[in-house]
Order: sequence, then structure tokens, then C-alpha cells
Amino acid sequence: MGKILNIKKKIKPFNKSIFVEGDKSLSIRWVLISSLSKKKSTAYNLLKSEDVMSSINCIKTLGSKVKFDQNKCEIIGNGFYIKKKRQIFLNAGNSGTLGRIILGLLINSRNKIKLIGPLIMKGLENPKPIKYFETRGSAQCKTSIMFAALKAKGTTEIKAKKSRNHTELLFKYLKIPIEIKKRKNFDVIKLKGVKKINCLNYKVPGDISSCAFFLVLTILSDNSQLLIRNVNINPSRTGVIKILRKMGANISFKNQKIYKGEKIADIFVKSSKKLKSIDCPIKWNSRT
Repeated sequence: MGKILNIKKKIKPFNKSIFVEGDKSLSIRWVLISSLSKKKSTAYNLLKSEDVMSSINCIKTLGSKVKFDQNKCEIIGNGFYIKKKRQIFLNAGNSGTLGRIILGLLINSRNKIKLIGPLIMKGLENPKPIKYFETRGSAQCKTSIMFAALKAKGTTEIKAKKSRNHTELLFKYLKIPIEIKKRKNFDVIKLKGVKKINCLNYKVPGDISSCAFFLVLTILSDNSQLLIRNVNINPSRTGVIKILRKMGANISFKNQKIYKGEKIADIFVKSSKKLKSIDCPIKWNSRT
């Protein structure tokens, strides 16, 4: 027989303010972008998860210097060129986001690189720009092509089904030459190759996925309210808010601002006396 969990005390009404750990998608992207700059990049509130640690281990294998303590992470990358080794083995762990995105960084490796699990690849010294049609709505695949495009001479054009736009926003902030035209069902992204990028100092906003548990806990508790500070509310990430509001939850955004391209806010939620069942639209789901 499995273990039995006994809950003896009911949660008392509360009025609290909290922070949650950094957004996973932004944490991984920050690590990979920082590996491309030879200057020191510093991040605070970087998510300390296995996915992010796998990202850090991969860029260290590729030549970046990393210092990660309780409060901050510092990365000095090795630029656009991968240090020469006869064999390079990278382990993305269980991170699908990392496993897809990092392939774009490896486009100009002249040595074989084994990404443990899925594949072995060998890049080329002078990658060519391409036209690419991304049809699945995968921000991971789109981002991989965007990273590869940085190392190509010329302009890469991506016609991409709507998906999360974290990479586009970070590239804009870094003044990487990117042009985005929004259409009804897809975006057209034109991206020119560059020879170097600036460092990226970043305070990673809170992950809305981590907020979801606390939002629901507050909604279901009696006479309670909660403020979750400094959370990423990118419109492609707020499906959980839309769903809970449609069910009757009392949720609002406070202190909204733009931070290095991303929409950030404090999320305020109160107990809800009556919730209703709904049909959950598939369009509110998105990929990382």
C-alpha cells in the first residue's frame, strides 16, 4: 500500500505578497544568448531547475565561463565560434526546449557534436541564410532557426505560425537587426546575421506557470488574497489567467510595465465564492 498523506489543519484566511522563481523559457534563452557574448552577462532570479542547469552545463562544454551562486549567475561566453575539440558531447537532460534551441547555436561547428539522445550533427564554417516555414506553432523550432540565422551571412526569412515570442523580444532589446510583420495566423520574421552581440544583464521575471498553483489555492480559500510580484505576463503565456477569469475568478494585473521587451506585472487574486465550469479553448495553449 502506498503512503498516506494526512492533512490535519485547514488553511486559515491569508493576505500575503510573494515572489516566484524565474521564468523557465526566459532563463534558458538568457543562458544561450549570453554564451554568444564575450562580455560578462549577469542574471538574477534565474530558475534553478534541471532544464536550466543542463543549459549551463552545455555552454560550459562549448567554452563559456559560468559562475552561479544563490543570488546571481554570471556568464562570459566565447563568442560565435565553438572552441575546437575532436569530440564534443552535450547532454540536454530532459529539456525539450534546450534540445531544440541549442541546435541553432551549433550550426557553425566544424566538428561533430553529439547531443546525447537525439542526434549527431556537424555544422559548416559559413552557414547560408534560408527561407523557412514553421507550421506547428513551436517557438522552440522557430528560436533554433533564429539562433542559426545570427551566424549566417545575409537575411534569413521565417514564416512562423503564431507562438511565444520571447526570443524576438530579446533580440529587439539587444538591437539585433530583426524585422517582424504580423499577419492573422502567422508572423514573417526577417533576421540578418551578425558578428557579435552585446551582453545581457537581466532580472528574470517570475514564471506564470509557477504562479498557477498559488492562484488556484487562493481562489479556493476563504476570505483570502494574494499578490504575486514581478511576473512575466507575455500575452502568449496568460492562458491560465484567461481560463480562471472565465470560470469566475477575481484576478487583476497591477504595476504593469515593459521590462527589456517583456510585459511584467504583479498579479492580484482574491477568493472566489462561485466558480463555473467552462469549455477550455485549445487556442489558449502554446508551446515554449
